[in-house]
Amino acid sequence: MIYEMRTYTLQPGKVAQFEANFEKRLPFRQKHSPLGAFFHTDFGPLNQVVHIWPFESLQHRMDVRADMAKDPDLQRMSGGGGVIVQQEAEICIPAPFMRPLGGGQKLGNIYEMRQYTFLPGAMPGLLAAWGAAMPQREEFSPLAAGMYTELGGLNKWIHIWPYATMEDRNRVRDEARTAGVWPPQGDYRASMVKQENKLLIPTDFSPMH
Repeated sequence: MIYEMRTYTLQPGKVAQFEANFEKRLPFRQKHSPLGAFFHTDFGPLNQVVHIWPFESLQHRMDVRADMAKDPDLQRMSGGGGVIVQQEAEICIPAPFMRPLGGGQKLGNIYEMRQYTFLPGAMPGLLAAWGAAMPQREEFSPLAAGMYTELGGLNKWIHIWPYATMEDRNRVRDEARTAGVWPPQGDYRASMVKQENKLLIPTDFSPMH
């Protein structure tokens, strides 16, 4: 299993328009493969939408995109509506402890996406440390996604957490730190070079809402 995470930066004020167009096009797109999740940003880089697509493999992704290019329904419906400023795509490998994304899971009202960039070679140590710590961390709140980049921006660890509210987020993070179960310790932490986060709002049509 792989996940393609596509991040589109839109013209200011055009998120609602883009999402409406995307929702109309989605039934035709999902004839080829299912959507995993769809969000727009509320904090962090603004005017962005993030959509995540699961595929069985890179070959499966290539086959799907080839079929889409020949689909007359998709070709007659504009995907961007002329409001996209920038597009990014990354192929991600799910961590062994990550549950499949999507599937109609009602995990939270908001989602925090945290992206950490490391020096090369840090990922095996990170996966071992996080895998050992995850059972205790998930006693406080579930992990929606934990995956690392294979193509696109490399050496990135992406983790997504659902919360009911921002107050819930702050409480959970404080309690996990106070309990001494978070963040996972290990030599991998010395290789971290960058941290970013985004607060994401799921759309009504997102399979993970």
